[in-house]
Amino acid sequence: MSGHIPLIGLTAYPRVTDVFPDTPTRIHTANRYFVDSVVRAGGLPVIIPILAPELAATAIAAVDGLVLTGGGDVDPSEYGEQPVPEVSNVDPARDAWELAFAREAVAQRVPLLAVCRGAQVLNVALGGSLVQDVPTVTGERHAWGSRFTEVVHGVRLEPACRLAAILGTTEVGANSLHHQAAQRLGAGVTAVGWAPDGTVEALEVQGHPEVVAVQWHPELMEHDAAQQGLFRHLIAMASVSSASRVG
Repeated sequence: MSGHIPLIGLTAYPRVTDVFPDTPTRIHTANRYFVDSVVRAGGLPVIIPILAPELAATAIAAVDGLVLTGGGDVDPSEYGEQPVPEVSNVDPARDAWELAFAREAVAQRVPLLAVCRGAQVLNVALGGSLVQDVPTVTGERHAWGSRFTEVVHGVRLEPACRLAAILGTTEVGANSLHHQAAQRLGAGVTAVGWAPDGTVEALEVQGHPEVVAVQWHPELMEHDAAQQGLFRHLIAMASVSSASRVG
C-alpha cells in the first residue's frame, strides 16, 4: 500500500507517579527523544507497555519495527549471576516482557534498533551475560548523565560491519549513560564496536541484517545526522516489513 507509514514500537520505561492525589500509579512512558527521532526518520512511534511475556508474539506481529529503549539494569538472575552492589533499578516484570519481546523480534525478523539497556536485553535474550559494573572491571566511568548530548568517548567499529556502513565511518563519537555492557555474547551475537577501555559498544546478530544494537544513546544526539541515520536505517528496513505486511 503506497504511503503507509511504518509503525515503530518503543518499549516503555515504567514510572510510578501520582496521577491522582496520593495515589501512586505505574505508568508506561517513552522519552521525547526516541519519539522525535522516529518521527524525524519517517516512522510512526507507538509506546508498547509492559505486558505478560506470552503476548510478545502477538505484539511484535503488530509493528513494522521496534526500538528497545534504555532504562534500569537487567536482573543478573536472568543470566545466572548474583547481583553486585552497583546493580540498581531492576524491574523483573519489564525484564520478562522485553526479553520475550526481543526473542520474538529476532525470530520474526522484525527490524530492531536496541539502545543501551536495549542492547543488553538483546544479548541476554539470546543467552549472553553482562558486565555488571563497567567501572569496577575497567576502571573507566561510562555513566555521564550530565553530558547526555555530548561525545564522551570514541567507538571503534569493525570495518566490515553493518553499523559502520550505516554510519559511514569506522570511528564514531558516542555519549555514555551506562554502567553495564555485554560480556559473554549470546547465540549468534557479534561484537562490532568497542570503547577505548575495551567495553563492548555495538552488537549485531549473525544472519539478521535487520538487527542493530548500540550501547550509547543516538536519540539524544539529535543534531548529529550520522547518529540519526540509525533511525533512518530502521525506518527503511521497517518500510520493507510494512509493505509486506500491508500489501
